[in-house]
Amino acid sequence: MEKGYSDKAYRWNRENYSSRRRFVDIWSFVLTLMFKLWRYNKAWSYPGGITEAKQAARRKAQAIWIRNTLLDLGPTFIKVGQLFSTRADIFPVEYVEELAKLQDRVPAFSYEQVEKTIEQELGKKIPELFQNFDPIPLAAASLGQVHKAVLYSGEAVVVKVQRPGLKKLFEIDLQILKGIARYFQNHPKWGKGRDWIGIYEECCRILWEEIDYLNEGRNADTFRRNFRGHDWVKVPRVYWRYASSRVLTLEYVPGIKISQYEALEAAGLDRKLIARYGAQAYLIQLLNNGFFHADPHPGNIAVGPNGDLIFYDFGMMGRIKSNVREGLMQTLFGIAQKDGDRVVQSLIDLGAIAPVDDMGPVRRSVQYMLDNFMDKPFENQSVAAISDDLYEIAYNQPFRFPATFTFVMRAFSTLEGVGKGLDPEFNFMEVAKPYAMQLMTNMNGAESNSFLNELSRQAVQVSTTAFGLPRRLEDTLEKLERGDMRMRVRSLETERLLRRQSNIQIGISYALLISGFTLSATILLVNKFVWLAVFAGLIAAAIAFLLIRLLLRLERSDRMY
Repeated sequence: MEKGYSDKAYRWNRENYSSRRRFVDIWSFVLTLMFKLWRYNKAWSYPGGITEAKQAARRKAQAIWIRNTLLDLGPTFIKVGQLFSTRADIFPVEYVEELAKLQDRVPAFSYEQVEKTIEQELGKKIPELFQNFDPIPLAAASLGQVHKAVLYSGEAVVVKVQRPGLKKLFEIDLQILKGIARYFQNHPKWGKGRDWIGIYEECCRILWEEIDYLNEGRNADTFRRNFRGHDWVKVPRVYWRYASSRVLTLEYVPGIKISQYEALEAAGLDRKLIARYGAQAYLIQLLNNGFFHADPHPGNIAVGPNGDLIFYDFGMMGRIKSNVREGLMQTLFGIAQKDGDRVVQSLIDLGAIAPVDDMGPVRRSVQYMLDNFMDKPFENQSVAAISDDLYEIAYNQPFRFPATFTFVMRAFSTLEGVGKGLDPEFNFMEVAKPYAMQLMTNMNGAESNSFLNELSRQAVQVSTTAFGLPRRLEDTLEKLERGDMRMRVRSLETERLLRRQSNIQIGISYALLISGFTLSATILLVNKFVWLAVFAGLIAAAIAFLLIRLLLRLERSDRMY
């Protein structure tokens, strides 16, 4: 357990939650965050003037504050923060980096609550179920805690028990979050181009799945079956007789955490081999099974005494459908040919880009990335660098990387970091290359060359388009003759000038109203109608505020163009 954690620090750490208290706590965080974001670009808020270095320092400080506040707010927000750490297409990189560090080690709940939960879920008391049960948890997280135990058959197990009142807390928090998502969806600045309601629904689905321990048990069984041909991967067995939606009993499989490099060295294990095993295990999950561990941080992977990998915690899993693999294939061909148009279209088909009226900036961004990305050999590329480039392009662009994509990129980056810690010469892309080549071959048929297949496909596509072109031209001309086709032309410069002229007219109207009300207030004051004069003066002041805001908007518009 980390130092400094106490029950008093967390209002949510009890069974009976106050929905009003939660509402105040959550909205206080949201409103404070909005104020910090509003203040971010204000020059007066920076002592000595605004600079890029000061803005970067403030972003870092804000990111740390967000991480700490989410921890204080409890399980729902810890998990939401962890999910948002995959959304670098929405949040600045400093926020994403801090959210990725979000650890959900929180105060353990009492042994009496553990006894009560097990009896409610399994129908028997702990002494009737287990020969021995350690009352001190091995680990405590936001969703539950784990205790070591021994069955009457003599088998060592770990018992995962869900935190009391968790479902009720989720119901309260998610209802409040729904209101927050609606607010941001309708916000003129932060709602534009963002599907906050969709993100909220995705978070709900993942959270409810993760607190269903029966679902986690099924995931563990599926994961173990997928690796039954690889003896260097171990997955704890589920004891279904001692499992329910809130209690899960698993085989006790101890190991050394994969990030404890000195301990692995002391145990005489081959660190280079372990690094390759970690990369290979994840590539097998993605490319062979399409069912992968979505949260492979070092705490969820250990190394056994024989150098085998041990996977834990199967609450958050991802799936890759066959049509997604085909879409990724199109993206790979587009990248190989430096064809920005093809990459953009394949990403639209995958749902990674939201199509907009003007796709020019997006295509230019993708083409720029391709021109720089292909300068180095594939084996010399870094997963972290590639994902950083993608997210840098995606931020404030209409990119909407699906959760599956971002989970994969985060997992690759995590594994690459662990691999380099185990072996400084480790290169994830070098390990991935044969698997990627195998995927490309399988997608296009093992009996023929993938390049020739692609060439023939393009030839057929070109010939089909060429034969159909005269007919399409004829149809277009016929529609023009009948008047069925309408052409709409926009002049952005003209629209901007008209908008400016309209604002100037509104400003003149404001000025006339201010003059009228000011004159009225003066006349009323001279005739000793003080309260009426004050009222007219307040109206004049309010209109003056609107006029100043309009003038500032005009000034910003002039600077922009």
